[in-house]
Amino acid sequence: MTDLASLATQLAARQDLGAGQVAAAAAALASPEVSDDAKSGFLTALSDKGESVAEVAAFAQAFRGLTVNPGVEAWAPAAIDIVGTGGDHAGGFNISSLVVLTLASAGVTVMKHGNRGITSQCGSADLLAALGVDLQASPAKLRRALDELGFVFFFAPAYHPAFKHIGPVRKALAAKGRRTVFNILGPLINPGRPGHVLLGAFAEPWVPKLAGALDVLGAKAGLAAHGIIGPGRGIDELTTATGNRVRGFGRLSNVDALWQPQDFGLPLSPFDDLQGGDLAANLAIVENLLAGRAPAGLVDTIVLNAAVALWITGRTAEVREGLGLARERLLGGAVREKIAATREFYRS
Repeated sequence: MTDLASLATQLAARQDLGAGQVAAAAAALASPEVSDDAKSGFLTALSDKGESVAEVAAFAQAFRGLTVNPGVEAWAPAAIDIVGTGGDHAGGFNISSLVVLTLASAGVTVMKHGNRGITSQCGSADLLAALGVDLQASPAKLRRALDELGFVFFFAPAYHPAFKHIGPVRKALAAKGRRTVFNILGPLINPGRPGHVLLGAFAEPWVPKLAGALDVLGAKAGLAAHGIIGPGRGIDELTTATGNRVRGFGRLSNVDALWQPQDFGLPLSPFDDLQGGDLAANLAIVENLLAGRAPAGLVDTIVLNAAVALWITGRTAEVREGLGLARERLLGGAVREKIAATREFYRS
């Protein structure tokens, strides 16, 4: 078994790990035979040095190899994941979950990967389960869902058994306010391997790093984004309440910009429009959205994200082209119908 302590010493000397060393470290981190103290020391040293793009990609590749395969290869090339790293502590609503439903109702295949709320009161898994998704659905059921609903949700704990032996260390470090590489690996290890990704980063410096990692991992096209609320404060979303640092990868690797909502003909909205709460509060927000009573900034933010996803997947030639379709799907009854169909599908 790899000696994590010797790798931690290398990291403390500010020396990056090679791909082989990362693979060995991942195996050690996933092993029940390695002590939590050794794992904690390694993860702390890696975080203190700062993860390189190559290291992040290598960790993602290693943990992809330990993931349960749901057998959705036939759908993956055309599919997209709408996902955020979490960890921004901004208190935003579950924007990505409504973007998923908007896209699925517009005929775009979506493979979302996520978990229950860890750094938020209500995670994507919490909201989607309340809207009818069965988090424990079998891979066979999920393949049917791709055919019948156009979207699936991969509940992270069901697909990453290797994380069982890392969870206690992560929790202990989080209690000390320490971030680890696992805070940003989730969006990179979607078990469905969708060809496209719209990824929100918890901090601006991670935008180019995550875009670079997804480039290395072979994503067809996508965008990493971070909404800048103020100095040192932001959100892991593309929003109409912020300036948005964006970086493309794959087919869109030439995109490197600071986007404003006005660039797409949308007004700048107050950040309060995007605030969410616990599950009950967010379900009430969903009902208000579908009834046309939600804050305009929240509607515009969901519409903008959906339009960007339509552009990423090649459904439109530019972002503005998708705004009208996304708004019509969200507010015209199609998303409400998709939620009803989702409840019926998982009940049957």
